[in-house]
Amino acid sequence: MYYNCGQMQEAYVLDKIFDKTDFSQGPLSRGDYENCTFDHCNFAGTDLSGIKFIACVFNGCNLSMVKLDKTSLQDARFNNCKMLGLRFDTCSKFGLSFSFIGCQLNNSMFYDTNIKKTVFKDSQLLEADFTQCDLTGAVFDNCDLGKALFDRAILEKADLRTSYNYSINPVTNRVKKAKFSLQGVVGLLDSFDVVVEN
Repeated sequence: MYYNCGQMQEAYVLDKIFDKTDFSQGPLSRGDYENCTFDHCNFAGTDLSGIKFIACVFNGCNLSMVKLDKTSLQDARFNNCKMLGLRFDTCSKFGLSFSFIGCQLNNSMFYDTNIKKTVFKDSQLLEADFTQCDLTGAVFDNCDLGKALFDRAILEKADLRTSYNYSINPVTNRVKKAKFSLQGVVGLLDSFDVVVEN
């Protein structure tokens, strides 16, 4: 289905399954996608700007270096996806919500996003940027946060008990009632240049 938006015709797609589609060869049509599933699709390097994804599921997709200017991600679920270098900070702020299971999110940018209660599970977030991010109640379950940047972030009630390699300064970030494992507490002391021994 298509509808007119000014001069441009845009798609409205509901309940469709896209299987092994290579969107680097032919771009995804602009418009709204609701309750759609993308299985093992290749979006690498494509422009998804202005497209709206509502309750869509991405399974085993490559979304590395995708352009997300004003892209709407509402209740989007990403499972086992490659998502290197994404700029989630350029997404539409309205209703921004997603979850990640088994994803590679290295070098991705979440700067100044409000993503309370977001679930990151079994994912790599190496050098991801969470500066000024509201992660209240977020769950980082078994995630590698090596060199991830937390600066002026809100991590109140967040759960990082099973995650590792993080460095979070409790002076410059809000960590009230956040949960950490005993081993992970070392990641809260990095910035103080102290030596912790068994």
